[in-house]
Amino acid sequence: MPLYDSIGRTYDTTRKADPNLTRCLLRHLNFTPGARYLDIGCGTGNYTVALQNLGARMYGLELTSTMLAKACLKSDRVRWIRGNAESLPFPDRCFDGAMGTFTIHHMKHPERAVEEVFRVIDQGRFVIFTSDNSQSRGYWLNEYFPAGMAAMHQQMPLAVDVVRHLERAGFTRITQAPWEIPEDIQDWFLYAGKHQPEIYLDPAVRAGISTFAQGLITAEETAAGCVRLEADIKSGRFEEVAAKYRHDRGDCLFIIATKA
Repeated sequence: MPLYDSIGRTYDTTRKADPNLTRCLLRHLNFTPGARYLDIGCGTGNYTVALQNLGARMYGLELTSTMLAKACLKSDRVRWIRGNAESLPFPDRCFDGAMGTFTIHHMKHPERAVEEVFRVIDQGRFVIFTSDNSQSRGYWLNEYFPAGMAAMHQQMPLAVDVVRHLERAGFTRITQAPWEIPEDIQDWFLYAGKHQPEIYLDPAVRAGISTFAQGLITAEETAAGCVRLEADIKSGRFEEVAAKYRHDRGDCLFIIATKA
């Protein structure tokens, strides 16, 4: 079973539209109620529906049938489409903007997806939410799951490469905005437990995180790492570990590009 068909069965147990992240998406999109936005790799549609409820005309694109089936149950006002970001099933210049949250690292050819997004946007912004190696190498998760995190670093595209793809496609005014994970985050993606380390001890949480679910962090490393993590939480040593990894580069990254 493909990865996200498997993850999709229980994804919404721990994955929700985080209000803080949603507000940032609105700001970076230069959000306008009534405008048409495309959510690329929308998953089960959490952020797609959040923007639709705020007045957007949303289109959610997802390749995985299990994810898309769950998304369809959440709103009949969103246009849900099964498709590949590298060959978008839309005419030229039909959207006012687009976004992708933690999707670009799953694309075989992200440069093609970026070109396609440029094609289907009329005038507006493309907002990519991701993380750069300079950030993820500062996650304290590296302490407990070093091999799996090393594999994850190889999988994630560098921000400089994403910017290069955007420039070559024709986007302008490309900016980057680091983002710190809030203590009350509601969307439990990979580093969402930055301030709540105990969540990684829950198999249901790990099942909704692709780095665990796809086996980058193996079952053996997961078991051993969780034993160490639980012991450090109980002893208080975890605070020392977390302090060792603190930095000022942000935890995640918005990359914002404009088609004028």
